[in-house]
Amino acid sequence: MARGKGVDGPHPVDRYVGRRVCEKRISLGYNQSDLGRALGLTFQQIQKYEKGVNRISASKLFDISRFFKVDVGYFFDGLAEGAAGVAEEGAGFEHDFPATRQTIEITRLAPRLSAKRQRLALDLIREMLDTPDTDDAD
Repeated sequence: MARGKGVDGPHPVDRYVGRRVCEKRISLGYNQSDLGRALGLTFQQIQKYEKGVNRISASKLFDISRFFKVDVGYFFDGLAEGAAGVAEEGAGFEHDFPATRQTIEITRLAPRLSAKRQRLALDLIREMLDTPDTDDAD
């Protein structure tokens, strides 16, 4: 069995941390080769880290955090909410969609909109996806 892989693939925490690395890299405008060169790794290794296929060692995560100028804890932000159920499959993370520059920018800009405009943007996205309205009571 490959490191970082369970019966059903990479461990959810490895995938979560890898996704946070990917999101931060993209938001700072770096590509996988840039990060790889800074760490003395290939872009293929960075791909494996970001997908959670290979676990990121503590020392590499430390190096990544220094390169991005963030605290190591940044890569675990948002994970604490699901900590009680970490052993459970899925543990409450949503990371099955690709992190792209556009999804990251949408995520960053949406909170700056009024609640009404956020609903309009959500309706527009749902309409483009032809997804039924699952309106929440918020």
